Amino acid sequence: MISVRGFVKRFEQFVAVDHLDLDIEKGDVFGFIGPNGAGKTTTIRFLATLLKPTSGQATINGYSVTKQVDDVKRSIGFMPDTFGVYDGMKVWEFLDFFATAYGLPRSKRRALIDDVLELVDLTTKRDALVNGLSRGMQQRLCLAKTLVHDPPVLILDEPASGLDPRARVEMKALLKELQKMGKTILISSHILPELADFCNKIGIIERGKLLASGPVNDVIRSIRQNRVVEIVVAGQSEVCEVTLAHHSQVRNLTAGDNRFKFEFSGNDEDVLALHKHLITEGVPIIWFNEIAADLEEAFMKITKGLVA
Repeated sequence: MISVRGFVKRFEQFVAVDHLDLDIEKGDVFGFIGPNGAGKTTTIRFLATLLKPTSGQATINGYSVTKQVDDVKRSIGFMPDTFGVYDGMKVWEFLDFFATAYGLPRSKRRALIDDVLELVDLTTKRDALVNGLSRGMQQRLCLAKTLVHDPPVLILDEPASGLDPRARVEMKALLKELQKMGKTILISSHILPELADFCNKIGIIERGKLLASGPVNDVIRSIRQNRVVEIVVAGQSEVCEVTLAHHSQVRNLTAGDNRFKFEFSGNDEDVLALHKHLITEGVPIIWFNEIAADLEEAFMKITKGLVA
């Protein structure tokens, strides 16, 4: 659905994005991860036809981003990272303006506006002034305007930026609903937890370079050679520490307050054998758990080589 090949963007001597290749398939929810200034917004503006590349090409829904601009615009819903305030404009007027811009006939616009307002839970705000809405409501309205022409692809730049915790939860629920509707979604963020539970694929970008891309679990698994295990015991911590310290598959053991954390090079059977061995040695185990890797750990390890 989205394909990028060799995208480069230079601003005078500064290279914002450096030979980026990217593939997002139909129905994917792709999390575009990176710190501020990494090149996320530059890439998104290129895909939204708002920025010409220094070199490289991209297609969306089969259309060239640089050569078939009108077709691309009809295929995408673009939500920028900032929301313009429209003084004196009501919510329905705001959506009607964008529906008109997309060429939707007057006879269909009211029903479409009512549908998207219901989807983003703003039906009761239909006649409210846009600049009187809360930040969270304005973000949902901005998302609503990307949906009025029912595009197959959504490109969302930091959609939860500046939202309070409740508004973040509401935005996440809305994005999950769009995922169920079969939309292909490219969503950028530097806040990793908000992407972890609904993106099926991610790309990690830093200093203009795409460092990793693929299914979330594959990217996370790629950062670890060994399991990470945590054990909590009730007393007898010395026995546990000595046993672990002399085990051939235990690496990088840390201990404190009857809590032990270490890397373990074995498979499932080896983990079970370790657990049984500790019990045999009389270690009173309260907690024995493998710590799963997460997006934050993946990002920190993958980008470590680029940190000055």
